[in-house]
Formats: sequence, structure tokens, C-alpha cells
Amino acid sequence: MDGRRTESVSMGIFRQTRIRKNLARRADILRAVAEYFDGRGFMAVETPVRIAAPAPEAHIDPQPSGGWFLRASPELCMKRLLAAGYPALYQIGKCFRKGERGTLHLPEMTLLEWYAAHADYKDLMTQCERLFFSAAAAAGCGETIRYQKQVVRLAAPWGRMTVQEAFERYAPMSMATALAQDRFDDIIALDIAPHLGRGRPLFLYDYPLAHASLARQKAEAPHLAERFELYIAGMELANGFSELTDPVEQRRRFAAEQKLRRRTGKPPQPMPEAFLQSLAHMPPAAGCALGIDRLVMLLTDAVAIDAVVAFTPEEM
Repeated sequence: MDGRRTESVSMGIFRQTRIRKNLARRADILRAVAEYFDGRGFMAVETPVRIAAPAPEAHIDPQPSGGWFLRASPELCMKRLLAAGYPALYQIGKCFRKGERGTLHLPEMTLLEWYAAHADYKDLMTQCERLFFSAAAAAGCGETIRYQKQVVRLAAPWGRMTVQEAFERYAPMSMATALAQDRFDDIIALDIAPHLGRGRPLFLYDYPLAHASLARQKAEAPHLAERFELYIAGMELANGFSELTDPVEQRRRFAAEQKLRRRTGKPPQPMPEAFLQSLAHMPPAAGCALGIDRLVMLLTDAVAIDAVVAFTPEEM
């Protein structure tokens, strides 16, 4: 069988053969992301994938692993490194969230997280803009990308909109009502998000404090937190915030999340004591998590996350 015949047969058998161009572009994007941070003095780190205690969060279910948990995020360990004196660090690695599967979700995903001491969430927004330019260039894109027939211009500065403004513009109810009825996340996902980041990327910022359990309180508006999410073409790509560094307040918020988990029938999680003990030593800082799989989707015009990963759960 000649080479062309072999390739033709494999195209029909292997999904991985059909998405080879996407995976090659993924490799280019990952290389560009690492080069971006390496060139700006960030240290690449690796932290454990299997941990004793995740951050207690009501709406994220960690995957159990032999009495411990597979991490949903490397956040707690990376903040402990900040507390130990590391000023700027990043990590690209696998994270796990139980029960998440869909066009935009995988139970095992690849996250980029980065943290910088003496930065805040506005600094992170600028970093997102610059990082995305680097990734887009590596993917062969210019200042304009096309995703599912949408044209998105990448020229900075990107759009910014408060959560309050988004509710006033797009939601069927006020933010206060959505919070009171425990429908905040649903309204964001179903009514607001599809409108965001069309034409140019947009930062949705200043979240209610109740929906930012690890973020710093906004000084001039204590009912809000210094948190943002990045949307492009209606897709959420990143979540960043100025970090909460008060261990007493953090413990109180974790306890509130545990209470909410119990109320919704979910098992409580162990308190991450090692993280809480280190928090008093952590400098003012900001950190961001960005979904690599979704970033590659956007830069390859892929309609589903399956088209940008080598293996899906169903293939294992």
C-alpha cells in the first residue's frame, strides 16, 4: 500500500488524523504562551496534580482520587509559592472537574494559570491582551480573527463592561433579583454571555462578592470583588482577579461555600489548612486562569472542544 493510500485509509479510521492541523497549531500556541511568560520574567512551575484539599467551591466538584482529589486548579499551590517569595510564575497543566462534558467542557482540561505579586486585576487585563496577540500570531492569525462566521478585531484596548451594566443591558431581571433567586450563574451563561465579545474581546468585571470566593473586595464598593472574565465571540476564556490575602476572611468565605454545598446536597470538602496558614505571608497579587483548549478552539475555528484535543474521554 503506497503512502497516499495509507494516509487516505487512516483519515477514515482515526479522528486524530483528521484534526492533525489543529493539534499542530495547538503546539505552536503552547510554545508561544511559554515564550510570552519566559520573556517577561515569569518562572515556569509545576505543582501536584493530586492534592489533599481543594478550594471549597459550591459550583465546582473535584474528582476524588484515593482519599485525596485531582486538582480543579493549581491555584492554591501557586499562591503558596507567592507566599514563599516567588514574584511571578506560570503553569500550563491538566486540571479535572467532575461531571463537566459538553461542546466547551471536558472533565480533564488544560489550564494556563499565572500570578504576579504587587499586581491587580486591571494589570491582568493588559496581560491578557498582550498574551492573546502572541498566541494569535503563532496560530497564523493577524489582528483580526474569524470564529464561526464572526469577525473579531484584536486591536487593544479591548472592551470592558461591569456585571451590573451587563445585567441592565441583556438580562431578563436585575442582578439583585438573580442573586436572591440563586440564578446569577444561569443568567450570565444563558442570557448575557452570548452577547459578549462580539466584534472585539470584552472583559466583564466587578462581580458580586458572593461569586468571587477567592478575590479581593473592591475598596470603594465592598459588595463587589475585583474579578473579571474574558469573553471572545460569546465564549468565556479566562477568569482573573486581585487576590484575597486575609486568612480570616478567606476561611469565612470557604465556610460559606461549604454551607452552600451542604444545602444543595453536595458533600463538604476538607478545609485547605496549609494554604490558609500560608496566606498571611502572601503579598498583594493577582492571578488569572485561561482555558488552553478554548483558546485553541478560537484560533482554529473549531466548533467543539473535541476538535482540539488528541483524545476525548469516550476514546479511552
